Amino acid sequence: MKVSIIGATGYGGIELIRLLQHHPYMHVASVHSSSQSDVLLHDVYPHMKERFVLRDIRIDEMEGELVFLATPPGVSSEWTPKLLAAGYKVVDLSGDFRLRDGSVYAKWYKKTPPSEEVLKQAVYGLTEWNREHIAKANLIANPGCYPTATLLGLAPLVIEKWIVPHSVIVDAKSGVSGAGRGVSLGVHFAETNENVKIYKVNTHQHIPEIEQMLCDWNEQMAPMTFSTHLIPMTRGIMATIYAEAACALSHERIIELYKETYKHCPFVRVREAGSFPCTKDVYGSNYCDIGIAYDERTNRITVVSVIDNLVKGAAGQAIQNANVMCGFDEQTGLTSMPLYP
Repeated sequence: MKVSIIGATGYGGIELIRLLQHHPYMHVASVHSSSQSDVLLHDVYPHMKERFVLRDIRIDEMEGELVFLATPPGVSSEWTPKLLAAGYKVVDLSGDFRLRDGSVYAKWYKKTPPSEEVLKQAVYGLTEWNREHIAKANLIANPGCYPTATLLGLAPLVIEKWIVPHSVIVDAKSGVSGAGRGVSLGVHFAETNENVKIYKVNTHQHIPEIEQMLCDWNEQMAPMTFSTHLIPMTRGIMATIYAEAACALSHERIIELYKETYKHCPFVRVREAGSFPCTKDVYGSNYCDIGIAYDERTNRITVVSVIDNLVKGAAGQAIQNANVMCGFDEQTGLTSMPLYP
């Protein structure tokens, strides 16, 4: 099947193209950009072998049956209604359709929310937990990178009510590619190299997205403390999650819960006791690796969840969702091993 990509010159868009080169059933038929058109994508990214011509964002310029939107917030809310009306399936990598309450979106993203009519059609695309609804959807709201790592790490404990609802603290770290390709002082080499920086303290736009899903799983869940840090590396997210145990537990019992929960999830890999993942373990892949520890002395559970922010946190999960939506095996085109070293 033919697909189109809007936002092809960003890191998420170019990662979609890279991954779809290995997909046996999806073919990139057209690529689109609001910032550049009528130029070769090769001129923007010289490493590309395909000679794609960047087109304007116009419905009559689209090709195929499905459109990936790898755009900044605020763009998808404008184009998605038009694409749906034209009969396209849509996978949106921005945050425009992740939050069900438009007023919450306006508060955290500082943008006009999408229409209520279209918002109701969106299915949250955390594939491991929403396959049934994704398979019937025409519009997928692809989760954010931080929410993907955090929610996959927390889900078993929240659903089983094994943690105290108000005790969740998430210490998350990301590489600079998460900020996109735009040039700014915050991602300038001299500012980020040999430096670790906390940012958006208590104000990160992914906080309500995470809390929304946690409350879906367990209505008793309370607001969490969520901190994000910029690390001097290109790719990767590590979410270190802390929560107080709500019942008598053991290390072995918790790990068994995670293994049982994710036994049919090919992209979630649970570590054995005493083993913890690092970002290199998932570099360039669609995997989420999870390690767990339980401290009887403090009665606290620690979960370490790592992903590649551009793959499982963006383009890879988008393709995983598109596979489910279109009736393909969810692993199709995504089985490459992580890059190492």
